[in-house]
Formats: sequence, structure tokens, C-alpha cells
Amino acid sequence: MKSEIQLTFENCKRENRPALLTYTVASDPNKKKSLQIINSIAKYADIIELGFPHSTPVGDGGQIQTSSNRAIKNGFKMRDTFQIANKFKKNYKNKPVILMGYYNMIYQYGENKFLKDCKKSGVSGIICVDLPWPENKDFAKKCKKKSINFIQLLAPTTTKDRMRKIIKDSHDMVYYISMLSTTGGKLKVSPKKILQNYNKIRKINPNKNVVIGFGITDKTISSLKSAQGLVCGSFLCKTITDSLRLRHNPAEKLGKVVYNLKKKIL
Repeated sequence: MKSEIQLTFENCKRENRPALLTYTVASDPNKKKSLQIINSIAKYADIIELGFPHSTPVGDGGQIQTSSNRAIKNGFKMRDTFQIANKFKKNYKNKPVILMGYYNMIYQYGENKFLKDCKKSGVSGIICVDLPWPENKDFAKKCKKKSINFIQLLAPTTTKDRMRKIIKDSHDMVYYISMLSTTGGKLKVSPKKILQNYNKIRKINPNKNVVIGFGITDKTISSLKSAQGLVCGSFLCKTITDSLRLRHNPAEKLGKVVYNLKKKIL
């Protein structure tokens, strides 16, 4: 049986457009509003990425760190991520939810308990930023047994030989990091160069779904729309921060922002 992630990419391909993946932090600014935010963007996003906040992230820039700090300050617990995902899936049964975070939190929670709760709450995939291939092989196999996608990461510095091995071991989605940076940095590489690198990856195995993340905003997204999928995260986290500062409703604002992002890739 095909996964929700695979079916989503096939649907986007039929519509001749990339999948739009959105990233927000679970419980930012709190559990209730976090759920309201993903409900408001689900009409336009194809895949929902939900980050579990970490106090010392290695891959996240200032915008996501601010979101994470807000969630932690408001009493975030790992179980909140599953509760948010579970409630969301009741309204959007076929919309894939991917959890993104750091391995220490999975380890502390317990791998088996984590995967069991992923399954129970309808989570389709996991991105573990600091668990690279081949160290992730055992955990990736556990994920596969539970029919949960373990999503591998590729960088501009990944060698071709290593890339082949990672793609061979990947499940239904591969995440290409567009540039050497933390999240939320300005696009330091031209969209043309990003797509050249991206197309080389796609040639290794055209059957794999490869998305591009890092540096994607309302200004850059349309120039990358020939990709199979595009991830927008820091731009959305900054929008939440700005909305809270101005005492606006972040869910309402995010709905409009994601609607505009979607328009730019149609």
C-alpha cells in the first residue's frame, strides 16, 4: 500500500506543480494556537511538517530558535506534538504530517515509544536532523516496519558515491538542503545553481521524491518551482513572531501567507 507521502507527490505531479511543505514548531506559541495554525494552512499546504522544539538546535537559525524557545517557555512536552498531530489528523485524514527534530529527544522519549505514538497519532514521516546515514540505518528500519517514512537528508557537499547509497536506502522522500547554512539564512546560492545540483540528485533515481529546503520564502519560491517539492519553514516562524508582536492572530496571518506561497508555484 502506498504511503500518504507518496500519494501526495503523485497527486501534485498530476497537477503539474511541486508539493508545498510547511514547517512550524509544535506548541508555538502554545498547544491550542499551534493546532489552529496548522489547521489554517492545511487548505494550501500539501504536507505539514511539525518540529519538536529543542533548546540547543544545531541546524536551526534565529527564526526557528525563537519559535522553539517560545514553545519551551510555555511548557512544551514531547507528548504535545503527538496530541497536536492526532487532533489535526481528525480534520485532515489524508494530509501527511512529518515530524522534524533532533535525535536526543527521540532517544530520551524512547525509540519504540516514539514510533508507537507516531503511529497512533497518524504521523507519516520523520526527519531527524542529527542522525545521518549510515548511523540512522537501524532506526530507519524500525520506522519502515511501522510504515513511517524516515526522510534522509542530502547537502551540497554530499559526495556522489555517498548520495547514491543514501538515496538507495531512502524511503518515499529525500530532503535536499539547498545551501551550507542554518535555516532561515538568505539564499546564498542562485536558484539556477540549486536546481542544477537538485537535477543531478534526481538523475540518480528518478523514482524518488526529492524536496528542497532552506532559504525558501515568498521571494525565492517561484524560481524553484520546477522541483518536486519545496519546504518553507523559517519564513513562517518569523511570520508567527511578527504577528504576536503586533497582537494579530497568527493562524489567520499564516493562512494568508501560505495561500500566497501556493499561488506562486501553480
